Amino acid sequence: MTELSWEDKYKLITRNLAEWLGDDKLKTILKERNLKVYWGTATTGKPHIGYFTPMSKIADFLRAGVEVTILFADLHAYLDNMKAPWDLLQLRTQYYEAVIKSMLKSIDVPLDNLKFVKGTDYQLSKEYSLDLYRLSSVVTEHDAKKAGAEVVKQVANPLISGLLYPNLQALDEEYLKVDAQFGGVDQRKIFTFSEKYLPALGYEKRIHFMNPMIPGLAGAKMSSSEDDSKIDLLDNAASVKKKLKKAFCEPGNVTDNGLLAFSKHVLFPLMKEGESYLVPRTAEFGGDISFETFEELEASFKKEVIHPGDLKAAVEIYINKLLDPIRKEFNEDPKLKALSAKAYAAPQKPKPVDEIVPSRLDIRVGKITNVEKHPEADSLYVEKIDVGDPTGDRTIVSGLVNFIPIEEMKDRMVVILANLKPAKLRGIESHGMVLCASVDEPTKAVEPLRPPAGSLPGEKIVVEGYESGNPDEVLNPKKKVWEKLQADLVVNGSGEASWNGNLLLTISSSGKVTADSLKNVPIK
Repeated sequence: MTELSWEDKYKLITRNLAEWLGDDKLKTILKERNLKVYWGTATTGKPHIGYFTPMSKIADFLRAGVEVTILFADLHAYLDNMKAPWDLLQLRTQYYEAVIKSMLKSIDVPLDNLKFVKGTDYQLSKEYSLDLYRLSSVVTEHDAKKAGAEVVKQVANPLISGLLYPNLQALDEEYLKVDAQFGGVDQRKIFTFSEKYLPALGYEKRIHFMNPMIPGLAGAKMSSSEDDSKIDLLDNAASVKKKLKKAFCEPGNVTDNGLLAFSKHVLFPLMKEGESYLVPRTAEFGGDISFETFEELEASFKKEVIHPGDLKAAVEIYINKLLDPIRKEFNEDPKLKALSAKAYAAPQKPKPVDEIVPSRLDIRVGKITNVEKHPEADSLYVEKIDVGDPTGDRTIVSGLVNFIPIEEMKDRMVVILANLKPAKLRGIESHGMVLCASVDEPTKAVEPLRPPAGSLPGEKIVVEGYESGNPDEVLNPKKKVWEKLQADLVVNGSGEASWNGNLLLTISSSGKVTADSLKNVPIK
């Protein structure tokens, strides 16, 4: 095989990337020797066909003579706010290694050109631990949180483990002795974090390669946790067909099209010389048509020469070709079958009714129809609020006199917690609570939350991801359901109401609940 020029290697290494940092250093190294790169994956959710995107890029790296290390980041997975026990993560690490090796074989990538490493093979050493302490002594909490914002699961009260995650990923570059790290563009903040802090320990700044985040079948980012957004690597042909049939693929839309993105970043780069992309069509619609480049396919789809059904049929054929060797290997090997079943066991039966989940809260849109000052308390309003009850408006007492003028309260749309146990406040019974963004320091500030524009009184508001389940008829004060859930209710940095990182949305329109001006404050 003819040795490629450094320019040809550069083109292979950088093609189809969303971005790369350290271009001058990359060119300098390629003029002198082959590059050393690592790609890491935290062994959490079950790998899906989206993983073919980095696999396809790794194939490019290998063609360019790059020395590639694949890191199974088991310790990272444990730190990423995981509730899975360590023994389950060990099984998942074994599954990742088996399935990724199978993926690489399915696209004819020789495994002898790759190095496979587990994080715990070296991250628990004395030297690494000391460097982790050294790094922790110079990294600010702000920078650690910012670096992991798009990678580590975000919650209202983050664990220290999540803040350590970027530190480990930065140190991995030094301990794996590479020139560059490769990942998705969602890791950009961790990459720039590495560039800032590794030199503080006397280590060199590395090059960083970033793949685009390709849309899933539903149009948004492909995710292991959203079944309809992805195709599992072990899905059978019937399941592939069913999921592709439901895939978002609007005629002429080339922007939010997961099928086109998969074709661009996986199928075209894997095609051998002389191969073309075949779209099967009936004679009635012009017969089969083939494309030499992705740009030709994209243009034809945009002009609606290619129908969504035809594109789905083509992608289905190519996906099954990729998955057939993987399915065969796992079906024929009892050990791999057992590993898959143990690492990703079927979901357990529904959790007990008394689990503290936000679906137990009856949150609704309300409209204040009348408001007066409490006759016995200067700081309290007595409001009549329409929350959609068939019996009429509710009486709710709120401590908002010192924060919202009475004229601004009249006819205001608000967000109500409707299933609190009624309580007497200075002689008047209150049947609910007006939810507010609230902060005590440096000065007290309170703002009633606003439902989305166009909301109607009585519309249900749910926490994203917790839409199922019925709210308690009345929250039992002794079990402190509201108090436990309220601890993670906040207005985030974008001014949006959320619980544990999940937005509060109207169930009818998925509109967001917001605060007027307060951000990063509790909801009370």
